[in-house]
Formats: sequence, C-alpha cells, structure tokens
Amino acid sequence: MTVTIYHNPRCSKSRQTLALLQERGVTPTVVEYLKTPPDAATLGDILAKLGCPPRQLMRVKEAVYRELGLGDESRSDADLIQAMVDNPILIERPIVLAGDRAALGRPPEAVLAIL
Repeated sequence: MTVTIYHNPRCSKSRQTLALLQERGVTPTVVEYLKTPPDAATLGDILAKLGCPPRQLMRVKEAVYRELGLGDESRSDADLIQAMVDNPILIERPIVLAGDRAALGRPPEAVLAIL
C-alpha cells in the first residue's frame, strides 16, 4: 500500500506524524505541500477521503484566511478549495493518505487508524 504524507517540515505535528510512520516501518512519499501544493482535483479527492468539507481542512487562524474573507459562510466549496490551492498555507497539516483512506495527523496517532 502506498502511503503519502502532505508534510510541512516546520510543523511539529507534521514532524511527529512522519516520525511515527517511520517508527512503524512505513516509508511514505513525502509531499512538502507548501512547495508543491495539490491541485483542486487532488484536494477534492483528499477531502472526499477525509469525509470532511473544505472549511474543516482550513487553518482559520492564518492571516490570509481573514484577508480573503474565507470565514464568509456563503463562500462555495469550490471557492474554498481554490483558496487552498492558491494559498497552501491554509491547508491543515499533516494529511496522510493510505490507499483509499486519509487522516489528519492531529494528534499524530490519528493516522494509525488508516494503516
């Protein structure tokens, strides 16, 4: 099974999640999503696997969230997804994909359920 982690090396939770996977003998494909952001289709697929709406995957405390008015409940899912594609800092991390399943590593141990 292929395991992928959408990773930010500056984030402690992301580093802890990557270390946890490696301790379990998993060598994931590491995507540094700030350097290589997912496109809208990929992000839509990730959201479907997580079973959550786009807003739940957003870092609402980021300045760009407020600057773009993303807290406006009338914004469409497509608008929110595009905002994350254009501003990957808005994407909550880390996200781990394993086969057709996904989990957010908050806390890091949450990803173990999909392995």
